[in-house]
Amino acid sequence: MKVIRDSFTMPEYDHAKLAQLKKKCLAEGVQVKKSELLRAGLAALEVMPLKRLLIEVQAVTKVKTGRPGKA
Repeated sequence: MKVIRDSFTMPEYDHAKLAQLKKKCLAEGVQVKKSELLRAGLAALEVMPLKRLLIEVQAVTKVKTGRPGKA
């Protein structure tokens, strides 16, 4: 399996969701990395009915791409 490194921008609240999901998994004895959660999400999206997928995609807040400015 070839691995590709990538970067992306997401809202702070979505990044916090990754931490919450990691904690949920850990509480059940499953240690998971952020990248593994994202890949599991892709697998779930792939089998989702098209109509539901489009609804979920349209509900995602659009964010400006690129690195956030330093505060």
